[in-house]
Amino acid sequence: MASIPILKEREKQIHRKGAQPFSLTCGQHSLAGVVSQRACVFCGSRVVLYPIADALHLIHGPVGCAAYTWDIRGALSSGPELHRLSFTTDLREKDVIFGGEKKLQRALTELIDAYQPRAAFVYSTCIVGIIGDDVAAVCRQVAREKGIPVLPVHSEGFKGTKKDGYKAACEALFQLVGQGQVDRIDPCSINILGEFNIGGEAWIIKSYYEKMGVAVVATMTGDGRVDAIRRSHGAALNVVQCSGAMTTLAEMMQERYGIPYIRASYFGLEDTSKALYDVAAHFAGNPEIMTRTQSLVREEISAITPELQQIKAAVSGKRAAIYVGGAFKAFSLIKALRYLGMDVVLVGSQTGNDADYQTLREMCDDGTIILDDANPLELSKYIIEKGADLFIGGVKERPIAYKMGIGFCDHNHERKIPLAGYEGMLHFAREVYRSVTSPVWRFAPTRAAAAKEVSP
Repeated sequence: MASIPILKEREKQIHRKGAQPFSLTCGQHSLAGVVSQRACVFCGSRVVLYPIADALHLIHGPVGCAAYTWDIRGALSSGPELHRLSFTTDLREKDVIFGGEKKLQRALTELIDAYQPRAAFVYSTCIVGIIGDDVAAVCRQVAREKGIPVLPVHSEGFKGTKKDGYKAACEALFQLVGQGQVDRIDPCSINILGEFNIGGEAWIIKSYYEKMGVAVVATMTGDGRVDAIRRSHGAALNVVQCSGAMTTLAEMMQERYGIPYIRASYFGLEDTSKALYDVAAHFAGNPEIMTRTQSLVREEISAITPELQQIKAAVSGKRAAIYVGGAFKAFSLIKALRYLGMDVVLVGSQTGNDADYQTLREMCDDGTIILDDANPLELSKYIIEKGADLFIGGVKERPIAYKMGIGFCDHNHERKIPLAGYEGMLHFAREVYRSVTSPVWRFAPTRAAAAKEVSP
């Protein structure tokens, strides 16, 4: 499989550091006929909006689209769990011919009456874009009748990449921002953007800010509530974690409400500490926040360092491959793996931009493969070539790793374990250790064959 040639049309989206001048094409539509690892526009919008727990999420399209994204994130809620239900208009052949607007209006009315949501999101899928249903008009009519925001999400799957789905979700969210009261909001307050409370990560991060003395107005969209988003324009700062998903909303809020934003990551010790220090520095007028932050970071790292050092001794020198949605997460993973003494031999993303890939090139060692919008054959080819011991990705990368006979670590939105913050770094290290050192891999055909070749 390592000898499989790369399709000529894909060559510009693959880079081997050190072998050639850096030039990587990105942001393109996936190559027709290739089974891309990248999700569609509709999926991009769903993963962003899904964790808003007191909203109705209705997919206007075939039932398969609803099934594809059902319970798509391991996003926990501290209260209502309406987000975990999956509703669809289940468009059929007859609706394609005669239109689905009446069906959409009926479904919305019945669901709002039954569940009394604080708002409703209506997702347009490919078929809706083709038949031309006026989803926005139906949403406006139902909103007037029911007295709640009913927001169209223009996420027809064929019209772009997953990043276009992020943008559609941000545009829908922006219609809620600015609709609530901002009195009694603390001057030292933030919104957390791009945090989806997978396995309770938002709660971990919010606890850090509470200890620092920084109030959190809204998390968008983890453990999200419609009313909190409506008053989020009262915060002093937006902290954007998943930059690909939420930078658009941060920029819109900066332009209309004058709220500055910073980028942050809560994966790994280094990036978590930097995120907290950056927020503390923003509130320099209150020096107590920085003092409390320094104490927090010192105590958290001291508590987990002994076990991390034990794990490092066991996994140091192992080789890892990374393929994730956003490149910003890849930056943190490279740092976290290096902390554990591991080498990164392959790294790629679904939605990276020119600046992201330039940063990756600067971070990676010579010989590292950098991929944009990869497919299973390319990933398999380079995993074998580079002799990776571990593959970090999502649900679509898991079977590739197991077929290759190497360890796998789920770092995507389907997982149930929190990997953010200091506590999350310990969970991550334990998962890497358990996967890489598992004795089961000696029975995998590829590993067994390799061991046989080196035996005397």
